[in-house]
Amino acid sequence: MISDAYFKAAQTFNVIDVVACADVMAERAEEKGELYKVPAMSIEKLLAQEDVEIVLNLTPPKAHYEIAMATLKAGKSAYSEKPFGVNFDETEEIMALAAEKGLLVGCAPDTFLGGGQQTARKLLDDGWVGEPIAGTAIVMGRGPEKWPHAPAFYDFGAGPMLDLGPYYITALINLLGPAKSVTAVTCKGAETRVGGPETVPHVYPINVSTHLSGMVEFECGAVITVISSFEVYKHGHSPIEIYGSEGTLQVPDPNTFGGPVKVFRNGYKDWVEAPLSHIYTENSRSIGVADMAYAMQSGREHRASGELANHALEIMLAFDKSSQLKQTVEITTTCKRPAALPVGLEHGELDV
Repeated sequence: MISDAYFKAAQTFNVIDVVACADVMAERAEEKGELYKVPAMSIEKLLAQEDVEIVLNLTPPKAHYEIAMATLKAGKSAYSEKPFGVNFDETEEIMALAAEKGLLVGCAPDTFLGGGQQTARKLLDDGWVGEPIAGTAIVMGRGPEKWPHAPAFYDFGAGPMLDLGPYYITALINLLGPAKSVTAVTCKGAETRVGGPETVPHVYPINVSTHLSGMVEFECGAVITVISSFEVYKHGHSPIEIYGSEGTLQVPDPNTFGGPVKVFRNGYKDWVEAPLSHIYTENSRSIGVADMAYAMQSGREHRASGELANHALEIMLAFDKSSQLKQTVEITTTCKRPAALPVGLEHGELDV
């Protein structure tokens, strides 16, 4: 589903070349291989290819662990579509194996490297709204009821938090740094839903929370209200807002790469839309893979890292855990706040 976006965006970056593709359904790999002029092969053959240095894993979430481990055992760095995994113990195992073998692990979302999110980051770092005190991160809708694969979004490893939450939680970490605790209440509106394609509707069970609401306390001191829901027909909230000591920052949808980015400071009459300071405002999925490739060449740290994704996963899983325990959950992992991208990059390039 998402492979077209990656195939196309990968052509943007000079540091990476797509040299092979594979799928458990061989006909799918052959179709994409023919479309993008890339050799299609079995997963086993792809992992054995000597010229493959990074394996980009776009399988369903439940398969992320298996493919990541196989990739690392084959001596190649692994980059996964979000979420990093569905089980925190398994993702810790991935991190440990990567460290043992001296390989890199990365994970989407990489949308926080887009022009909109990086502009918001720069405004925050430059003090336009002062010290962050609080904020909101809200993603709500009715759910992917009519998609052919809709049941997958209501099964373990998905739902609104693990499917949409990675964009919002990763964006918050980019803006504010690592989190320290989560206090949350979660629920689901029904035990079953009717969905699937309009021509073949069917009833399927709901195996995940469909409305998750809580407070994430960050190490910097900011407290962010987070709501992720498939129970809302319509709402009027901004995706992310940061409330600072000197004003408010309105951050664009973190599931996109562009703007708008808006600022309100004490003394303003209304919001002011900021010009975007960074490039990569169009769909640039695979920018995280390109950043990893630069890191492999130069030895610097990559931004969409396994450390970041693992921390985000623990935060997301803590919502249901906090609700079940009826108490605040302390986050045991941490990560470095990803380095901001520099301004003035040439299209197709990142910093070395």
